[in-house]
Formats: sequence, structure tokens, C-alpha cells
Amino acid sequence: MISFYGCITQVFFIIWALGSEMLLLSFMAFDRYAAICHPLHYTIIMRKEVCIFIATIVWIAGMINSAVHAGLMLHVSFCDSNVINHFFCDIPPMLNLACSDTSINQFMTMLANVVFGICSCGLTLTSYCFILRSIFKIHSAEGKKKAFSTCSSHLIVISLYFTALIYTYIRPSSVYSLDKDKLVSLIYLVITPVINPIIYSLRNKDFKERMKILTGYLRLLPKP
Repeated sequence: MISFYGCITQVFFIIWALGSEMLLLSFMAFDRYAAICHPLHYTIIMRKEVCIFIATIVWIAGMINSAVHAGLMLHVSFCDSNVINHFFCDIPPMLNLACSDTSINQFMTMLANVVFGICSCGLTLTSYCFILRSIFKIHSAEGKKKAFSTCSSHLIVISLYFTALIYTYIRPSSVYSLDKDKLVSLIYLVITPVINPIIYSLRNKDFKERMKILTGYLRLLPKP
């Protein structure tokens, strides 16, 4: 059970988090580009002030986007049912229950998704095009392997996250399937956040060493 304004508040924070994370993942691709293509200038390009500025702009852009959607949702009339076919309050299942004109909501949702999608995917693809070009210029196999391993963790995360979000939001409302959307939403709300620390921790040398030590201790334990 959730109140109407509680539901709108949930929409606001979820859309804010999803949009901001999509942009942050894109700027992480730029970070990988700076690390691989300009390693000697990396500390200058990605200095602390630049990172703080980027993070601030991303969160502000995400907040403005979510405020627009939450504000428009306040003007929608719901008079048929109050049962949402979803795990949480989201724009598509709420609009599915509306009994007033939702054309402006659908237009703004599609516009925001396309803009955020183009910005994030465009920055990500452009960064990786330059990264691949630099990797192919590396002559040693060890150097290529090291460069690819630098990007592998990020590629896994953005592949899962972007695919799920594009499927859920960037498509016509006429082809929505709320039952499928519920399952897909688990990818970007549950699975991706859970595997994030695992994926990035596996890149940490100290973490790997501690895991080897722990595995060795477990092997020494007496079997039941």
C-alpha cells in the first residue's frame, strides 16, 4: 500500500537515479578513454575538480528530468483502478491506469528518454571507438590484453544496464508489456547494483589476493 503522493515521490527518485546513473556510466567510458588514449595526461584530464563538476551536472540534469515527469504525473486523473501492475511506482504502469489525456506525459517521456539515451549512448560509443582504435595500434599482445581488461568491467555493467533501460522506456507505449517490464526492471534495479561491487572488486589486486588466502584457508578446513 502507498499513498498517491508517496507514489509520485517514488517516481521522482527512481527516474532521478536511473537517468543520473546512465549519464555517470557514460562519463565512466570517457574516463576509460582518458586512461587508455592519454595515460600521461590522465591525472590532468580527470582531476578532482573535473570529476566533481561532472557529477554535479549529471545529478542536476537527472533531478530536472525527474521533476518534470513527477510534476506532469500530478495532473493525470486516475479513476478506474488503483492497483499498479508493477513492483514499484513507475511511469508506464501508472499511465496505463490513467483515464485522462496522457499524450503530453508520453511525449515528454519519449523526448527525455531519447535525449538521455542519445547523450549517454553517443558518449559511450564515441569513447569506445577511440579506445578500440588505440588498442589496435598496440603491437604487443600483453598490452592489448591489459587495455581490454581495463574496460571489461565497465562494458559488462553498461551492457546490462543500457539494454534493460532501452527496452523498458525507449519504445512506443503501444507495445508495452507490463508483465515483461516487471522482470526486466529487476535487471537495472536489483541485478546491476548487486553485481557492480563484485565486478569492480575483481579488478582490485588486494581483493584478489585476499580471496586466494581465504580459499587456501577453506581448503585446509577438515571436511565433514
